[in-house]
Amino acid sequence: MEIRKMTADDYDGVYRLWLDTPGMGLNNLDDSREGIERYLRRNPGTCFVAQKEGRIVGAIMSGHDGRRGYIYHTAVAVPERRQGIGSALLAAAFDALEREGINKVALVVFGRNRDGNRFWEANGFTSREDLVYRNKNIREFIRNDT
Repeated sequence: MEIRKMTADDYDGVYRLWLDTPGMGLNNLDDSREGIERYLRRNPGTCFVAQKEGRIVGAIMSGHDGRRGYIYHTAVAVPERRQGIGSALLAAAFDALEREGINKVALVVFGRNRDGNRFWEANGFTSREDLVYRNKNIREFIRNDT
């Protein structure tokens, strides 16, 4: 297995992985080819894929705003789980963010995503019960919750 930086050329393989991953929340704007290419241009060194025998079996998108790091759309193919792929992707993202001066990382996980929440808790992420997560769409989009 190889961990390497994600590029725009990885889009089709990563998108297939996301579609096959229970608990992902995708939408037609941010997760479109154009949306992901825009994110990768802004965060060229902090997103990674895991590749095994020429196919993408894991992906993590991370980036920052100069103060906080954020992680999005982390996924490992279901048959490839429990082999350290997710942890290796997370380590690559942490290393990249740390090199860019980031000291703290945040993420959002659907409450119903039990596997995802177990993974993040096992990797030291805590839940913040003192916060209220809020968002507002600037543009309407179509959500595809898997």
